[in-house]
Amino acid sequence: MDTPDYRLDVTELRVVRAVADGGSITAAATALGYSQPAVSQQIKRLEQRLGVPVVERVGRRMRLTEAGRVIARHAAAVATVIEAASGELAELAGLRSGTVRMVGFPSASPTVLPRLMDRLALGEPGLTLTYVEAEPPEAIADVRADRADIALTFGYPGDRSDPHGENVRGLDTEVIGYDDLLAVLPADHPAARGSGAIEIAPLAHEAWIAGCPRCRGHLLEVCGRAGFEPAIRFETDNFVAVEQLVAQGIGVATLPGLAVASFPLLPGVVTRPLPASERRAIHAVSAGGAGRVPAVASVLGHLRAVVAELTGGDAHEN
Repeated sequence: MDTPDYRLDVTELRVVRAVADGGSITAAATALGYSQPAVSQQIKRLEQRLGVPVVERVGRRMRLTEAGRVIARHAAAVATVIEAASGELAELAGLRSGTVRMVGFPSASPTVLPRLMDRLALGEPGLTLTYVEAEPPEAIADVRADRADIALTFGYPGDRSDPHGENVRGLDTEVIGYDDLLAVLPADHPAARGSGAIEIAPLAHEAWIAGCPRCRGHLLEVCGRAGFEPAIRFETDNFVAVEQLVAQGIGVATLPGLAVASFPLLPGVVTRPLPASERRAIHAVSAGGAGRVPAVASVLGHLRAVVAELTGGDAHEN
């Protein structure tokens, strides 16, 4: 038996990764622009050289073996390095182009994204930005799996399920802004008077309307630190529905500033900021070294500027 040869080339990495993503030889061939026989032959030659199977058939789908998963796991990092090198060469030639894939949380979609697109259209006409909406844990997973170049995420102070822990190990993570947490109150509520920050403790006896699962979790933690458990009557991740319920006097709520900014405040509703210690941090997460890719670096730079404009602050404030 021939001695196994474990050396890999870039094409093999791309093929194995495409099979992992598409679940079939046909899907991999379509994604790569190759013929199906060419992909099959590439896999067959790789398996012969390694001496172990890389893919296996399960029903109508193909899945990676343990050896295949090892190759796919490293493929994303190799692709990032190659893109960085190509990008730096393009930068030397005075070019700045390419496609950057971004994924972001829901309240960023109507607020951050339009401003970011405007800035890119004016300052970086050669760049193409794609965008998918996802909650922070899923967004970070997309970056790690090389389905996205940048994840726009958030984390609350003291959040026991903060996704910016072990989940971001090996990725580049940067806090690019802070988003106020607002109390959402009926206009005739005593706490609605004034303009400064209010404490949450005086709202202990109110009925509450909870938002998205992560926001609901933080509401429980904020109230717990204030010494009470909120009586939650309704739960919805629809920001407009939250305001409508508050306007009808059904309860009170908390919402992030970007969520409130995403649509006009409804009549009969007033917002008051909670203490700055309750603000959520806005993060930009990218693959390790992706910031060296000029296209990614440009989007990150514009993203920082847009978040600063919307939150009215410095990412280094706390």
